[in-house]
Amino acid sequence: MVTQPQGQVRRAGQAAAFCCGATGTPAPTKYFWYHNGTQLDRKVLKYDSRLVLRALTSAHAGTYHCKASSEAGAIRSAPAQLVVLGERGRHWERGLHGTGCTVGAAVPRWVRWPRGVVAPRSAGAAGRVPSAARDPLANAVVAECGCGPCARPRVLVQGRVMAADTGEPLRFGHIFLGKEKVGFTGYQGAFTIEVPPGTQRLVARFVDRQQRLVDTVRVLPFDSRGGAVYQEVKMLRRKEPVDLDAGRANAIPLGEARGHEPVGELLIPAGAFLRPSGEVFTGTVKASVTFLDPRDVATAGAASSDLSFANAEGELVPLRTYGMFAVDFREGESNEVLQTGPVQVRMDARQIRVPEHLQNMKLWSLNPETGLWEEEGVFRQVKERRRKREDRTFLIGNMEIRERRLFNLDVPENRRCFVKVRAYSNEKFNAHEQLEGVVVSLINLEPQPGYPTNPRAWGRFDSVVTGPNGACLPAFCDGERPDAYTAYVTATLGGEELEAVASSPKLDAGAVGVSQPYLSKLGYRRLDHDEPSLKKTAFQINVAKPDANNIDETNGPVYPYRSLTECEEAPASANHFRFYRVEVDKYEYNVVPFKESDLTSWTGDYLSWWPNPQEFRACFIKVRIEGPQEYMVRSRSAGGSHPRTRGQLYGLRDTRSVRDMQLENSSGACVEFKCSGMLFDQSLVDRTLVSIIPQGSCRRTAVNGLLRDYLARHPPLAEDNNTAAFTMLAPADPLGHNYGIYTVTDQSPRLAKEIAIGRCFDGTSDGFSREMKSGAGTAMTFTCRERPAARGSFFQRLLAAPAEA
Repeated sequence: MVTQPQGQVRRAGQAAAFCCGATGTPAPTKYFWYHNGTQLDRKVLKYDSRLVLRALTSAHAGTYHCKASSEAGAIRSAPAQLVVLGERGRHWERGLHGTGCTVGAAVPRWVRWPRGVVAPRSAGAAGRVPSAARDPLANAVVAECGCGPCARPRVLVQGRVMAADTGEPLRFGHIFLGKEKVGFTGYQGAFTIEVPPGTQRLVARFVDRQQRLVDTVRVLPFDSRGGAVYQEVKMLRRKEPVDLDAGRANAIPLGEARGHEPVGELLIPAGAFLRPSGEVFTGTVKASVTFLDPRDVATAGAASSDLSFANAEGELVPLRTYGMFAVDFREGESNEVLQTGPVQVRMDARQIRVPEHLQNMKLWSLNPETGLWEEEGVFRQVKERRRKREDRTFLIGNMEIRERRLFNLDVPENRRCFVKVRAYSNEKFNAHEQLEGVVVSLINLEPQPGYPTNPRAWGRFDSVVTGPNGACLPAFCDGERPDAYTAYVTATLGGEELEAVASSPKLDAGAVGVSQPYLSKLGYRRLDHDEPSLKKTAFQINVAKPDANNIDETNGPVYPYRSLTECEEAPASANHFRFYRVEVDKYEYNVVPFKESDLTSWTGDYLSWWPNPQEFRACFIKVRIEGPQEYMVRSRSAGGSHPRTRGQLYGLRDTRSVRDMQLENSSGACVEFKCSGMLFDQSLVDRTLVSIIPQGSCRRTAVNGLLRDYLARHPPLAEDNNTAAFTMLAPADPLGHNYGIYTVTDQSPRLAKEIAIGRCFDGTSDGFSREMKSGAGTAMTFTCRERPAARGSFFQRLLAAPAEA
């Protein structure tokens, strides 16, 4: 689906138009439109790929989607919302006199509102107006009227590509979106992809130029509201080729999991190898068949795509895999790629433990452009006698290998649910401290009978990005046997693994976020439940489908497949699983993402922390803290004097102060801030507006005299009335330790920062120390105290609360 219908808002009596467009081989020939899931009459509305609705009434409001079909199959569009307002008054309008159709990218949204009328501050992705009753703060009185396009958010996916077995980075590998090459990975395997506007499903293909790793197709999650999401992509190492005689029949085993027999074998008859011209090849064949075996749970991260196919209705349906394999056949001497005529895939039926899967097993191939699996053929059951009195059943499927595709042994699975997960900034689990942009991944596991914690194989994986209300992850589930399917869940934020709630030595239902007795039925266990040395960053559950007749199971965290909306809109008080971020000594945030270990990830932007990718200038300020403990110190860097960035955030830095071993009740912090200087266009200097804020009950007691005099001699002066912080327009000159400012320039950002921190710790212009000397070379001093115990009435405690509370 290349053109998606767009959500619209209309007044009663007006007209609305929706458009969609699909491509495929053969080309789509018919389009069908649906309103709230019901197909619309083509004869009455006379639609094709464009649907026009006239004389709108409230009955027209709702969700619309289209389905495109051809001989090859069908595909559905994303849904679009139509809101129909009353006839009186002028309200939220969006292209009211236009067609309502776009080609390719999404169109800007327009606001038109009369003077003095209470108007919404913002609208959702479909142009929905927030309800005043639901959110009284979402309203404002319009003082001026006008029209203009809303800014499009910049949506990025960043990450690192590596070999699944060794972690070796994919250096300078090609990246494709569809047929278009959009870039390459860096020396350390890092990549950045800007998501095209209107994208519903981001399918990227990573190709190793040296052909040591198998081409990998990934469906990458992203946050459509803007910002960057981090992903690690793992690629299978290509199996070493073996020599085959093209004139003889050959059998290649599929599956090499330790302690297991092969899942099946690839049977190639004599004379089956062909040159691209169709000529039969008769010489020596270099054959490489790489099999991804789901019986090895560690291979789940290296699987391609998201194991989905489009059914006859165009709906994306999940698959449960029994193995994937990539083939590469080449001539022994010229190394030219070979194809094959009809070959057979034979599966051992003993490897399939679910009876209904025997009837539904199919052979699939991956379309690298759409990321969807396409049916190659069905399997038929054949009984063979291998030894005396031993009858064995095999599944045999036929296929031809005409191009280098990934093949799959899969069955469609209809027993589906959603699992609700939220991520928090700390283990207090406050609803207002939820983290957005966290990539939550769920791997479906098939447990050993009687051993639910020892999975036999994985069957599917999914990743979803958390929004303001968490994330709902699709998973296989079963209503009769709670442990028929289990799931393994992880969460990462910018490559940092978040921690799951502990399950031992005592399971705390309140901390996990799921009430009893449903929690016991789900069998929640953190990874380190039995072995404390294991990581704490994942948990495992039984995906037990909720019983609609049991009130304890109707409030999450597992929802029936048809209850996705209920899952997405569930309040924070409803059952859900939790991850949280462990407080660390250091935190860095850039508005424009950049990975300092990979210079190819640099993006030219006015808000870039590092404006010049050829030269990196690191700036640190030294803060002395007088207090009984260590404290987090934050720097906030924003545009100060440049007209394009004034008041806009560049980034944040949090650093924990380090105890001075020579001075009692004293610690120091070397906090990075964005250096003043030219921005990326090299036209004007921006003096960064820097705020230094200790995170505690602190007050500023001293400022370096030389620094204060310098700022007074180089106006303008920043407003600095808050005694619990320090604010300045950062010097454009590279001041030294006498001012408490440390500046280092280098071709490597990491090296520049490391040298600057060493000098800052030492308090000298050219020294280098790992031991904090808080009394030397400081820019300012804060005196902090421990928070007093809260006593007395609520009002008394409120009056005694520190300023930052």
